[in-house]
Amino acid sequence: MLSDHLPSRTVTERDPSPAEAKVNTVAKVEARAAAPASPPLTERQEARRRRILHASAQLASRGGFDAVQMREVAESSQVALGTLYRYFPSKIHLLVATMQDQLEHMHGTLRKKPPQGESEAERVAETLMRAFRALQREPHLADAMVRALTFADRSVSPEVDQVSRQTTAIILDAMGLEDPTPEQLSAVRVIEHTWHSALITWLSGRASIAQVRIDIETVCRLIALTKPEAQKPEAQKPEAQKPEGQK
Repeated sequence: MLSDHLPSRTVTERDPSPAEAKVNTVAKVEARAAAPASPPLTERQEARRRRILHASAQLASRGGFDAVQMREVAESSQVALGTLYRYFPSKIHLLVATMQDQLEHMHGTLRKKPPQGESEAERVAETLMRAFRALQREPHLADAMVRALTFADRSVSPEVDQVSRQTTAIILDAMGLEDPTPEQLSAVRVIEHTWHSALITWLSGRASIAQVRIDIETVCRLIALTKPEAQKPEAQKPEAQKPEGQK
């Protein structure tokens, strides 16, 4: 799994970062507007869910998308097949949730060793390339998760949204933003789409790692264009001094 290539971590409660808190707040408002809130999982249910996700990641790491069979996941996680389907209605639901879980683990590791770039664009590019290299070390798992994300239909929207929110939180943390503007969030979405697209093209053999880096560094330049000082209307910018004799 991706976490096997990153420093080990103990599953403990931690306070969310400002970026995570911002994204989580938006997510909660959207969830309340969309549907009644589901009751939180008990400690035992959460432990069972974690076993399922762990089994899913292990099977995908060994054989990719086709290796993740619901019956085998149930046996590996020691839950009944019917119980597994209550947590995850399909293999696609399960693998998209696995991607969100892997990104969450990755985010924790990135927060322990933040990027060192001088600019926001440099820090975001470094962060996304570190995440990409972690996925690169587990190509079968990466392919399984990305294929599931690509195949996901409307029924998997909640899980897909969680993947998107987790990716957004990772980018905002790298930017060091506590209260992003709508323009900055729009840039983050474009960066996120580019990162996912670069991952797909690399997995399909249509892009090299060098090309992925170029694409990520290029799209991250959008960040500078969305800074508040770059958004000033023309009327507020200092007028160029005219030569004498000109009105």
